[in-house]
Amino acid sequence: MPKATPQVSRSLIRNGPTPAQHFRTARFSSNSTVSFAAHTHTHTHTQICEHGKWRCLQSWTIDFALQIPELSNPSVCTRDPQRVQEILQSMLQAGSNTLQVISDFDMTLTRFAFNGKRCPTCHNILDNSKLISQECKAELKHLLNTYYPIEIDSSRSIAEKLPLMVEWWTKAHELLVQQKIRKDQLAAVVQESDAKLREGYPLFFSHLHQHSIPLLIFSAGIGDILEEVIRQAGVFYPNVNVFSNYMDFDQAGVLKAFKGELIHIYNKREGALLNTGHFQELRARPNVLLLGDSLGDLSMADGVHDMENILKIGFLNDKVEERKQSYLDSYDIVLVKDETLDVANAVLFYLTGNK
Repeated sequence: MPKATPQVSRSLIRNGPTPAQHFRTARFSSNSTVSFAAHTHTHTHTQICEHGKWRCLQSWTIDFALQIPELSNPSVCTRDPQRVQEILQSMLQAGSNTLQVISDFDMTLTRFAFNGKRCPTCHNILDNSKLISQECKAELKHLLNTYYPIEIDSSRSIAEKLPLMVEWWTKAHELLVQQKIRKDQLAAVVQESDAKLREGYPLFFSHLHQHSIPLLIFSAGIGDILEEVIRQAGVFYPNVNVFSNYMDFDQAGVLKAFKGELIHIYNKREGALLNTGHFQELRARPNVLLLGDSLGDLSMADGVHDMENILKIGFLNDKVEERKQSYLDSYDIVLVKDETLDVANAVLFYLTGNK
């Protein structure tokens, strides 16, 4: 008879573990000490995540819990822990030289909020700057208030949202072109903004760089602003490739249009790489770690050639009660109101053999 896999019992609720438990501190906890507990005399290990009126109940094998303790952080929820373990173990066995990371940018690599205040997206950085007239700011805000609720409305299908998202981005870009923005003003605009990458970003970017793992950032934002954010943060390494909407400047350095096809939330996928020099390199990397904050981000890896494994981590930043079930049904790991990259970093350390 096969020997049962031992499991460890983990109980993480708001009151914390009992004194009868042993504690282990998570490696990458940024804001506070996050612990998990292993009972001395039991083999069952349970994690309970409570967020408002709902909770997730999940179990990890003892070996896995010891290797990635960050998965017991209170923000972590998953519908199928066993599947997550199987994916990660398969990716580990394949080796980090078969791995690529595909990520959204706004509200995924950047913070959703800080000290109770919303942090700006790439578009917001520009929209809120002194380069934009008050009249234009009012029009851009009206577009946001009109279309953003549609973007996050889980009751609408992607087919229904798609033309409306194209309409939103097209109108916004037309308004920005009218502002005669100068290329040499962008660095100061980013410097003066409240843009913030998630806590743990130096480790995230540097670890990928050190292990020569490609990081592909797909964004429906503004590529020029996005690149400036990571450049000023000191993490724009050679392994980072950005696919976004880029500004087209005239000979005097004044914005005249946006380049190429519009990239929006539902078409930013790796299929765009088919005609680029990156594609041949990525063909040998069939294992994907995907990071996103919307259901539209799930298609970013659609163009990966002969994919073997994909682990999808989703940041559920807002409207938790309304969207929790659709996120749990779509992402392998859901991070609820988590402003850090602790879990992503822990997964990467596991996959690269670092303890």
